[in-house]
Amino acid sequence: MERNNIRYACYVQILEEELVPAMGCTEPIALAYAAAKARELLGELPDKVVLQVSGSIIKNVKSVIVPGTNHWKGLEAAAAAGIIAGHAERELEVLSGVDDEERNAMSRYLDRVNITVEHIEEGHIFDIIVTEYAGEHSAKVRIADHHTEIVLMEKDGEILYQKNTASGSGTDGSLAKTGSNGNGADQIADRGLLTVEGIWDFANTCDLKDVEEVLDRQIRYNTAIAEEGLKGDYGANIGKVLLQSNGSDVRTRARAYAAAGSDARMNGCELPVIINSGSGNQGMTCSLPLIVYAEELGASHEKLLRALIISNLISIHEKTGIGTLSAYCGAVSAGAGAGAGIAYLKGGDYQTIIHTVVNALAIVSGIICDGAKASCAAKIASSVDAGILGYEMYCCGQEFKAGDGIVMKGIEATIDSIGRLGKDGMRATNDEIISLMIGE
Repeated sequence: MERNNIRYACYVQILEEELVPAMGCTEPIALAYAAAKARELLGELPDKVVLQVSGSIIKNVKSVIVPGTNHWKGLEAAAAAGIIAGHAERELEVLSGVDDEERNAMSRYLDRVNITVEHIEEGHIFDIIVTEYAGEHSAKVRIADHHTEIVLMEKDGEILYQKNTASGSGTDGSLAKTGSNGNGADQIADRGLLTVEGIWDFANTCDLKDVEEVLDRQIRYNTAIAEEGLKGDYGANIGKVLLQSNGSDVRTRARAYAAAGSDARMNGCELPVIINSGSGNQGMTCSLPLIVYAEELGASHEKLLRALIISNLISIHEKTGIGTLSAYCGAVSAGAGAGAGIAYLKGGDYQTIIHTVVNALAIVSGIICDGAKASCAAKIASSVDAGILGYEMYCCGQEFKAGDGIVMKGIEATIDSIGRLGKDGMRATNDEIISLMIGE
């Protein structure tokens, strides 16, 4: 692919927009970000807080530990952390650098301030409205559709910034720094230009100077949290369980490292990760297995970077049709991407890549997302295993073919079918999961 090709610049921009750092699970962090921004607008500590959130936000915040706290879970903890210790300018790293004094202040704040949670459904699967009150004054911030996409800011009932969420136009973009990380208003690269064939071409021909900084950061950050997950005691310790139960062959290590990163991230580790499609779990799933395999195979750094391009962009391509949040587990898309990246590291050609992805999707597309929590690590391990099995199937002359369930004729048609399944077909499933989780 030539550098003057419109897809070339687009693919570079997508990687820059998507592969950004975040500390902690991105849904509670988005809530903390909104709370910190509202506190900034209010100009003083609120004495009353109202959180209005969509069911998918409740689902993804309810059971995961908020970093920077005393291992607290839930929406109230995320909001309190943002109000007391949040730095809104850091966006998805809003809670980085929390100290003991701030943790103690959070505890006192939660004891004395009423934080109310309301379940709303106003047409956005991803929807957070934080309203904070101090005496006669109030401030409101709304984030919709993406993790840092502020669409409304109010102070004492006066609208300071409002964006038309249907058209994407804003009244005054200078008033809010939103979405510079690829999950908000500054997201400009057209994901519709992604195709697996285009990704393959780009990965093989791009000048690595255009992407190596982003990818090297992904390697550093995600390796660090995986290693911490294997050293520490986090959640169900799925990474450790895999190594203790199955030995240390490369396949097991690939699954264990990805799982261990999630073990740590879902259970309070304060190390940042590099996300993919708005998710740290997906960012780790489509990178850590490749890092493990590259070391085992003695692959060059250049080879690893090109494999990471394939894995990351295929994962983003799959997730684009599904949307930010769904009842469809995002690790499935990332696991298929990881399988494609591993296939590339092992010398696979384009046909190997596309069959690996189709096979992997056919194996584990039934995994549901029932919120961010410790069990995400186990789902990641299963998804990585499916990616590897998808590759091994093709190497042995086996494949799932068009007409086998949701497998369509051609890779793009299959990815489209997965998008329909995740976005439309599983909408009722998502509603039922939310009802079960919140007891409605």
